[in-house]
Formats: sequence, C-alpha cells, structure tokens
Amino acid sequence: MRINKFLSHNTKYSRREADELVKNGHVKIRNKIITDLSYQVQSGDKVYLKGRFVHRKNEFTVLVYHKQKGELVSKKDDRGRKTIYDNLSKRYHHFLPIGRLDFTSTGLLLLTDSPEVATILMKSNLERVYYLKIKGSVTPAMEDAMKNGLIAEDATKGAHPNSTITSMEFAPFINYKIIKNTPTYSRLRVSISEGKNRELRRFFGYFDAEVTDLKRVEFGGISLDDLKEGKHRFLTKGEYHSLHTFLASVKKDDKRSS
Repeated sequence: MRINKFLSHNTKYSRREADELVKNGHVKIRNKIITDLSYQVQSGDKVYLKGRFVHRKNEFTVLVYHKQKGELVSKKDDRGRKTIYDNLSKRYHHFLPIGRLDFTSTGLLLLTDSPEVATILMKSNLERVYYLKIKGSVTPAMEDAMKNGLIAEDATKGAHPNSTITSMEFAPFINYKIIKNTPTYSRLRVSISEGKNRELRRFFGYFDAEVTDLKRVEFGGISLDDLKEGKHRFLTKGEYHSLHTFLASVKKDDKRSS
C-alpha cells in the first residue's frame, strides 16, 4: 500500500496531508526517514509518524451522506464552489468517497476511512438504485438497451465537457420501472451494477434524452431512507454485518484466483 494511503487509513490525515508529512521528513520506517512519495508499505513495516508508532486499523468506518444539488464530491474546488466536506465535520475530512455523484445529482453517497474498502466497493457489481427524470418519453430502443446492454461508440452526450471518455459499454440494467412516460418528460427507477463516469447521463444522452434530475437512493443494500439532505449517519449493525460478509467473500475469491 502506498505510504499516503497507509497514513490516511490509519491516522486522521488525508492523503494530501500525508504527502506533505512525508515530504517534510516526519515519517520513519526501519529507522530510516522516508521522503519517497511512491514508497510501498509492506506487511512487516513499522511506521512512525512524528516519532509515534502508527497502529494499523483492523476496523473501518462508513458514513452515509445525503448529497445536495450544487455540491462537489471533492476536497476543494478552484472555482470556490461548495463541496461535501464543507458540510461535514473536520473529523471526517480524511474519509474517501465511494464513487461519485456529479454537481447536479443528489442522494446517497458512502464515505469511508479505509482506502481498501473504498476501492473494493467502487469496483464491485453491487446494485446501485436511482430515481431519474428525463426529457421526452422512454422509447422502445431505450428499453431494449436497458434489458440487453449497449455499446455506444459516441457516449459524449451527458458527459462532462472536459471528459476524455468518448465511448462506453453499458451492462444490462438489473431492473427498471417506468413511473411516468409522456412526450414532455418521463420518470424512472433504475438499478445498475456499475458506477462508470456519468453512466446514466451518458446512457440516456445516447438516445438524445437529457437527464434533468438524478438521485441515488441505494448502494449495495444500504438505503438513503429518510435521511435529510446535507445530513449523515453511520451504518447500522446489520449494514456493517452485510458489508463485512461481502468483503470477506471478495477477499476469499481473490485468494482463489491468485
């Protein structure tokens, strides 16, 4: 594990703050000051930060946050726009977001103090559930793509203007329900198993249907429920139990394949 990830996981510092600590010579491993930001911490390494031994965390914390429209999922913004961390206590500023929601999207966002857990969940095929509103009607072509998947050579509509991703393959949706379908606008509840860059905006954009509202309400069985916008909560015991079970199964599968 890279040194900044190790420190952010096992201390109160963010990765960026950890980089500064390394650069300034505050980290020592095997009686040697480490200033190389690419240093990979090995299982037997004893890491000292400012002369104090860094204990490895065996447990992790996950927050459920209800993201508001007009917030960035980022530490800082060079344009001075509000980020989720402006609304979270400083004690959670080293927590990592598990996936993203763009500036105008709302709903459930998970954050954790474990880089390992964040990586596993982001790469997982756990179900993500969204409510969305699109301009125009849901067409037969859209329904066919939701059922069977889609390879879009041009997936730029709905993407961020600065995105370098031009094409995208969309897996079949886990489920979908058309709540309202009119020539003016339509509402849907959809479940997908991926978390690609602006995936749903790109999917419907391929059919020239702009997504005007997008809200995530569930990720891997963890639900937003009645959590108010801008508020957060910890996972329940049941949610932690399910998450631990899932993580154990992933690690077991990784050992089998290695």
